[in-house]
Amino acid sequence: MPGQNLRSVRKTLAATSIAVALSLGNVLPAQDHPKAEISNGLIRAEVMLPDPQRGSYHGTRFDWSGIVSSLQFKGHEYFGNWHDARDPKIHDAVTGPAEEFLTGNESALGYDEAKPGGTFVRIGVGVIRKPEEKAYRRFETYDIQDHGKWTVRKKKDNIEFVHQLASDDGYAYIYRKTLRLAKGKPELEIDHALKNTGRKVIDTAQYNHNFIVIDQQVVGPDVSVHFTFAPKPERELRNGQVRGQELTYLQELQQGQSAASPITGFGEAAKDYDFRIENRKAGAGVRITGDRPLSKIYYWSIRTVACPEPYIQLRIEPGAESKWKLRYEFYTLAP
Repeated sequence: MPGQNLRSVRKTLAATSIAVALSLGNVLPAQDHPKAEISNGLIRAEVMLPDPQRGSYHGTRFDWSGIVSSLQFKGHEYFGNWHDARDPKIHDAVTGPAEEFLTGNESALGYDEAKPGGTFVRIGVGVIRKPEEKAYRRFETYDIQDHGKWTVRKKKDNIEFVHQLASDDGYAYIYRKTLRLAKGKPELEIDHALKNTGRKVIDTAQYNHNFIVIDQQVVGPDVSVHFTFAPKPERELRNGQVRGQELTYLQELQQGQSAASPITGFGEAAKDYDFRIENRKAGAGVRITGDRPLSKIYYWSIRTVACPEPYIQLRIEPGAESKWKLRYEFYTLAP
């Protein structure tokens, strides 16, 4: 009968919709991911919240806390989407000043000690199951055995993340990260504290990928990066150049093009952790400073984003705690 056929079609469509939804897993519309907003009257920032079920990022590369999806000052946007992908499990489908911890030769904490089927640790992510493989795959997403415990405390102008984790292999920590908008200033401070509560030393490099996206402008001759020292690229930038203390672009980057290289030339003092990224066309810039000496710099950019990646080195004995701070100063440029 026509009515029965219609009901059958509706049931089939409903079942198909459910199957599609299940196949998408955690791929949610942006507005459905947990988030929070902080403001100091000058800056408004939207921060994505860590959530094993509904969070915007489920990769095992970057620390899940402090991901800024939007930061606006004087009508300018400084962070935002640069990636076409929306799947939270893609390793770099993330925005804002994303941070990563690396051990040894770009590996993970306890990875080399673990046997296949055992576990290792990604700080700010969780306890990870080690599969049968020849080497650590930094840009892959692994299975998370234990997400640890996340606590989030929000106030009007700041938000604090606390991640507590303990593995069966002797690694354990309490990691605190606070994003704070300075009173009366267009500044974002990121305070970190990592306490070793396990029985093994935490020896790790930590860096911020930054992912600076100013007003969604294309990266090209209008973009420049200023260093406090004379940067020395270890390989040819191809589409970029360095003159004195400034990195600039020879042309607008096209799809598939990049300008990337390890950078040397910095000294042993924390004063060299100081970068300015400006976009003259947009009329906006940001200065990034840290209070720790640099251990490494990698510069990476594609058509949609420019990223100085400053590294610091941390060695934390059992029972000890290490603290470090970053500051982002946002400003506008004269026409």
